[in-house]
Amino acid sequence: MPYTRVAPPEGYSAPGIFATSFDKVIGLARANSIWPLPFATSCCGIEFMATAAAHYDLGRFGAERFSYSPRQADLLMVMGTIAKKMAPIVEQVFEQMAEPRWVIAVGACASSGGIFDTYSVLQGIDRIVPVDVYVPGCPPRPEQILDGFMKIQELVKNEALRKRYSPEYRAALERFGIKTVHPV
Repeated sequence: MPYTRVAPPEGYSAPGIFATSFDKVIGLARANSIWPLPFATSCCGIEFMATAAAHYDLGRFGAERFSYSPRQADLLMVMGTIAKKMAPIVEQVFEQMAEPRWVIAVGACASSGGIFDTYSVLQGIDRIVPVDVYVPGCPPRPEQILDGFMKIQELVKNEALRKRYSPEYRAALERFGIKTVHPV
């Protein structure tokens, strides 16, 4: 069975050498070694299980290892209905994740509350944590979840290393009430 090859980043190549920027090499490595933390409830969780199973195989995209510890994960995948009582837990999990960290909202309920416009359901996780990619659907098909994951990979690959230390990034997190401590 032939191996799939990852396309090299932009750079100068000649026989025996390859030169590119450090940002592009780190971005390529990060994009193909994401450790997701699944926070799954309801029917979206079932669709995610199908995505991780053999037929769709999320591991092909570098997410072979699911991390159930926030300190070792770099992608929070929130799937399904999030009750307002669960909101502080989602926020705490996000705050415990190390930088760089990304968030994907899978399904209508995680994105906007879905059909549950009630007092007890959070109307989108973007009210408590910053979301990078939204996957629509009720529930979304495994192909849609894979597409959302590939969008996260593109975002990770093209992100500058210093973005997480910028004043704009800190201000965005502070809008959610998340305090940041960055080394100087």
